[in-house]
Amino acid sequence: MSSAIGEKIKLSVFGESHGEAIGCVIDGLPAGVKLDFDEIYKDMARRAPGKDLTSTPRLEKDIPKILSGVLDGFTTGAPIACVIENTNTKSGDYSNLMTVPRPSHSDYPAYVKYNGFNDIRGGGHFSGRLTAPIVFAGAVAKQVLKEKGVLIGAHIKQIGTVCDGLVDYNDITEELVLSLASKSFSLVDQSREELMRNEVERARMSLDSVGGIVECFAIGLPVGVGGNMFDTVESRLASILFGVPAVKGVQFGLGFDFANKNASSVNDEYEVKNGEVKTLSNNNGGVLGGMTNGAPIVVSAVIKPTPSIAKKQRSVNLQTMENTELEIHGRHDPCIVPRAVPVIESAVALGLLDLMM
Repeated sequence: MSSAIGEKIKLSVFGESHGEAIGCVIDGLPAGVKLDFDEIYKDMARRAPGKDLTSTPRLEKDIPKILSGVLDGFTTGAPIACVIENTNTKSGDYSNLMTVPRPSHSDYPAYVKYNGFNDIRGGGHFSGRLTAPIVFAGAVAKQVLKEKGVLIGAHIKQIGTVCDGLVDYNDITEELVLSLASKSFSLVDQSREELMRNEVERARMSLDSVGGIVECFAIGLPVGVGGNMFDTVESRLASILFGVPAVKGVQFGLGFDFANKNASSVNDEYEVKNGEVKTLSNNNGGVLGGMTNGAPIVVSAVIKPTPSIAKKQRSVNLQTMENTELEIHGRHDPCIVPRAVPVIESAVALGLLDLMM
């Protein structure tokens, strides 16, 4: 099992959903960065469960306890170790899952790979609970990036059939990015919130769940960050984004929408503006040849519907090798997308900081 990523900035995540604690170790951060803990706690609160009907009723405070790497509010250059206690677990809800795996979850392949010794409670090490330390690490990374002039913010692009307002990818402002990064239900067009919440509520009342898309922006990057072939901005960000549970697709700029276009309609042409080379559009999401081109980074992640739903589903009994039905108990999100926004921001921040170091 590998739960570590990064070259210059290395992140290692540990713990299980219903263990005593979860946490992370961040190695490679520069010394002397003053950390704003209010900003860190704000991001942790945006991800934390139990706040409204779009999320699981499991209530966790998610207060990170820093064990090393920070002194008097400044990074020391040593690895930062952080733990987050699990205080609200109901492990009995998962007692039947060792023999009857949940559809579309990690239960069956993990059972086979680890010979049944994997921790099944709350999904164990495969749980979305493990995104809490990613958000802590990302909140720290965002503060280091801010010193370099790079800002990151994301929004709910879509939940079910409801989409947020459109954004000009070539005109992502500092005001927009900071606004998105401060919201608990992050939208460009806040009037879409009620429609999205209604979509989630319909799924919840049907004992079901619904998926969506999170779109993330990064501004302020210099031209030429990244590389070609296997060291591209796309490949490095995709690698960490796919480490986020429930992410099933990643695209940059127009992404899959390039498929039905002609080059003449989507090529990002150039102009000289205020003595600098600028793009007239940003359909490529700020990346060409694997490198940043000076336009805003635009990357989207598709979040699948939470597989743990209360409806009866077909499964198998791994002890008797017979077909059976599974009724899942426990507390689960009818839609993970709103809480995934700070997670996607954090993953992008960690990937970009690693590239820039």
